[in-house]
Amino acid sequence: MNRELLQVIDQIERERGISREIIIEAVEAAVISASRRRLGTGENLEAILSRDSGEIEVYALKSVVAAVENAMTQISLEDARTLVGEDIAIGDEIEIRKEIEGLGRIAAQTAKQVILQRVRDAERELVFEKYRDRQGELINGVVARVDRGNVYVDLGRCEALLPSRELGPRDHFRRGDRIRAFILEVRQSAQGHQIILSRTHAGLLRRLFELEVPEVYEGIVEILGSVREPGGRGKISVVSHDANVDPVGACVGMKGSRVQAVVRELRGENIDIIPFSENPKDFIANALSPAHISRIALNEAERRAEVVVDESQLSLAIGKRGQNVRLAAKLTGWHIDIGAEGGVAAAVSGAADDGDEMQTTIDALQGLDSRTREALQHGHIQSCDEIVKMDVAELARVTGVAEVEAEALIHAAEQALRRQVDAAAGNGASEVRS
Repeated sequence: MNRELLQVIDQIERERGISREIIIEAVEAAVISASRRRLGTGENLEAILSRDSGEIEVYALKSVVAAVENAMTQISLEDARTLVGEDIAIGDEIEIRKEIEGLGRIAAQTAKQVILQRVRDAERELVFEKYRDRQGELINGVVARVDRGNVYVDLGRCEALLPSRELGPRDHFRRGDRIRAFILEVRQSAQGHQIILSRTHAGLLRRLFELEVPEVYEGIVEILGSVREPGGRGKISVVSHDANVDPVGACVGMKGSRVQAVVRELRGENIDIIPFSENPKDFIANALSPAHISRIALNEAERRAEVVVDESQLSLAIGKRGQNVRLAAKLTGWHIDIGAEGGVAAAVSGAADDGDEMQTTIDALQGLDSRTREALQHGHIQSCDEIVKMDVAELARVTGVAEVEAEALIHAAEQALRRQVDAAAGNGASEVRS
């Protein structure tokens, strides 16, 4: 060993950012491992690398005892005094230098493997320290490989995992593609540190607007909330801290350039930018955009809003498979029930936890058994109105039922809606007669 080793250590420190002491410890550990192989001994070895000369020495550590029971770790008082002098007593520990010249090819290979492993461990630790405080941030990378639907992303000095469950329905990546994702989690595991990414998290929507809209990045416009159903629709609520800045206009950009940049990144996902209002009625009405709301009644105690729309706006307010009202409920934090003028349509719940209302609205289907109800719930279908908007193939795919059953469901939903319309018309006629 000589100064060339120190030069290599300094080079690794510069190129990989690993502490010099960590590398030296790795070299010392590697030499100990190689020495054990070369010497074929079970002695307690210690290696010391000179920080000045680059020379390395190996010692066997032995305890001085009156009677030796284990020659690998113990030495008699007489032998110890012969080696190091008379100033030795029982209970002391001495170092016996070992010759390490000509360690051999196998021992050298072992040393190399130990050094590389220690360096890799140190790099992983550096990665963890670098990224553990970046959870929730946006990150750019290049797709290294795709394996069983999982995308592995090269971040430069480390690799991150984008699990298949965190990919949007329209996300398709190949090796070499540039990718932008949300840092969902930085975790420690037995296999090392893992950086988990997401393309479905609502935080991605917020971070993209921070990237595209200077007013958001600077804090002039604040995003108070963000919700999304990946690949379908997303909503953000915004407020301006400057009376001269329109928060919606700032996020939309000239000719829609800013919001369209976000839409492109999310593969065509529709984005609604909702102006926040301290008035719950105004905020709920805004959140149900693009539908126009006729009136809203609030139950403050239960945070429930009953929304009435013109019949022509009902489908728009509810959205495909209840998506619009569901997102509006998540964004506002209010349980939203929607009905048409005159009560022609059944109320549709937009609450995040809406199991009871879902059963009530689909209970209008005649002959609905528990298995079919579970299939509809699994597909997040909340009303007969949603069912009749879907074709047979789509309903079968969403619910997992056979196409024959899907066709029967659509027919039953059409009949249920027809009965509701007839009942409403009958009630209206009774009111006129009375």
